[in-house]
Order: sequence, then C-alpha cells, then structure tokens
Amino acid sequence: MMTLSDLEMEPHDTGRAWIEISRQAIRQNVEALRALLPPRCELMAVVKANAYGHGALPVARELNRLGVRAFGVATIAEAVELRKGGICGELLILGYTPPEDFPLLAAWDLTQSVISCEYAKLLNRFGGKINVHLCIDTGMHRCGERCENIRQIQSVFHMQHLRVTGLFSHLCTADTMKPEDQAYARAQGQAFWQTLHRLEADGCRCGKKHLLASYGVLNYPEFGGDYARIGIALYGLQSRQNDSPRHALPLRPVLSLKARVAMLKKLHAGEGAGYGLHDIASSERTIAVVTIGYADGLPRSLSNARGAVLIRGKRAPIVGLICMDQTLVDVTDIPETCCGDPVVLIGESGNQRITAYELSDLAHTITNELLSCMGSRLPRIVV
Repeated sequence: MMTLSDLEMEPHDTGRAWIEISRQAIRQNVEALRALLPPRCELMAVVKANAYGHGALPVARELNRLGVRAFGVATIAEAVELRKGGICGELLILGYTPPEDFPLLAAWDLTQSVISCEYAKLLNRFGGKINVHLCIDTGMHRCGERCENIRQIQSVFHMQHLRVTGLFSHLCTADTMKPEDQAYARAQGQAFWQTLHRLEADGCRCGKKHLLASYGVLNYPEFGGDYARIGIALYGLQSRQNDSPRHALPLRPVLSLKARVAMLKKLHAGEGAGYGLHDIASSERTIAVVTIGYADGLPRSLSNARGAVLIRGKRAPIVGLICMDQTLVDVTDIPETCCGDPVVLIGESGNQRITAYELSDLAHTITNELLSCMGSRLPRIVV
C-alpha cells in the first residue's frame, strides 16, 4: 500500500539521463580567464539559455562562491529564476523585456539593457527607477542605438526614471583572425570608445563599460573595459574546435552527458530496428536501448551510425534513427554490456572520449547551439 512518504520521494537524478557539471573545471576556467582580463576588468558570467545548457542555477551558485558578482541573461524570466535561487550581484538582461514585465525589474533588483532610444522612452514612462545599461550599435546592426546617433544616446542619460549604470557593445567578427574581420573588430572597438569619450566629455556618467565577450577576450583583451561578458569560454569550449585565438587558454569542458542501458536484445540477420527500419543487420547483432533521445538534446542528425556512444570504455555506433526519448546502439563488440550500465554521450569512459566538438561537427553546428539545446528534463548535477 502506498504511503505518504512514498508520494514524497523524488526520482533518482542519475536513473535515466543526466548532465554532470565539473566544479573543478568551472574553477579552472574562471582562474584562466581572470588571468587574461585587462586590469580592473571583472568577469560577467553569461548564463543565458540555462547557462548554455549546463544549468543556470547550479552554475551561477558555483560562480558566486568563486566571487563572480555579475551575470548576463537573455530574458527577465532567466533573471528572476536566478534571484529566487539566491544569486547575488548584478543581473543584466541582455535582451528585450516587454512593458508588462517592467515592474519586475525594480522588484527583483535587475538591470535592463536599453536596446534603442525608443525603448528607453518606454522604460522611462513606466515611472519607477530602473537601472539600465545602454547598448551601442557599433556595426553589428542587431540591438543597440547606432553610435552616430549621439544626441539620441545623450538623451537617455537625462531621462528622469532611468539610472544609466553601464554602456556596452558587441563585436560581431571577433571569432576569426581573417584580416578583414580583424579590421572590422578594431573599427568597432574604436567606435565604441570614441562614443564613450564623447558622452563623458558632455558630462554623461556611463558607469560600467563592456565590449568584450568570449572571443573578444581571447583575441582582443587590450580593448579593455570594466566587464568582460564570458559565455562559451566559461564552459571550457570555443564555438568550433579549429578556432585559433591569439590567446589560447587551458580551458576544461565543464559538461558531461550520460544515460543508461535500459535493455539488450538480439537483432537477427535481415532485421531492422527503429523507425523506418533504416539499418538492416547483415548478421546477428546485439542492440542496446539507451535512455536518451532528441528531446534531451541529442541531435537526430547523428542517426544511422553517424554518431556513437561510449559504454565500458568502448565506442558503440548508433543504430537507425534516434527517437524522442531513446536511442539504439550496437554493442555486438562489447559483450560485457549489462542493463543499467552508464552510457557516455559527451565525456570520458576508460581511455575513450567524445567531445562537444565532435558532436557539433557531426551535426553541422557550433558547440553553443548543441549545448544550449540540452533538454530541460535532464537533471544537472555538480560533481
């Protein structure tokens, strides 16, 4: 008979599929990045998109313990989640917040990006005091007021209900060392600092200045600033494995992705498995059903032996199409496989290793996208 204590039990975190977050890797990456930052420049940890799939709250809590006191998010919901979770320091919303959510900015002590002068007017009309960082468009032509619109930018500093505590821009070609991309990045940096000096000459107090993101720090640390908005590098990766930044750092991947063998079954010669029966066995094989699928963030494009997993330190190719919640793999050459065995999708097993670079290359994307798509039902465990 079920009791009240049974109802209060929680599912086991590592029972099905899960993500492990390395506390030591976070610490090592923070130390390496801080050593490269310009003098008096602080690390602003970008933890948007659930900390690039790593888990915003557990990652931010570890960073708070390491003295990080500034965080960047994309949405107000992400910022409120961090505040409710006890995260201290400045929380900067880098994206758009709708007017109906403006009351939450003051209620949770959040900082809003001003993405245009028209948006600043909306924020000012709200009436309550709001801390803002003013976004300057120096050439990316995404968010921000164009740097040449200096009068409009100045007007934001005189809006009654806005408290400008920062000024920032974003480099859009900082991730490559092509001569034309270097020239564009340097032009953006020059435009940003020229705009800042004009504002300060007119008596505007700009607060914290920040221009550099991960690749900006790795390639142009001399550009300086009060904050550096570190995203993918914080998690021990670059967007692409073959990127060659000017300053290579000893960064360690923070995330491992794991699942379980749910069951084993024989596949006879001539039989197929999975949707569409795409993979027909030429001889008798042993198939393992693994407890993870594309709803957990495993790219479906790794189907039909394009991708593999690690079981007991050996590679097992994926069989047929990856399903929403399950994946089939061939363990014919790993006869010691047992039900309940851990399966590594990203990480190490024995002497074998599968990296986020390998998966993102096979899926024709970048590590940022691959990791950000990790499913919300995967528990994040700090180890």
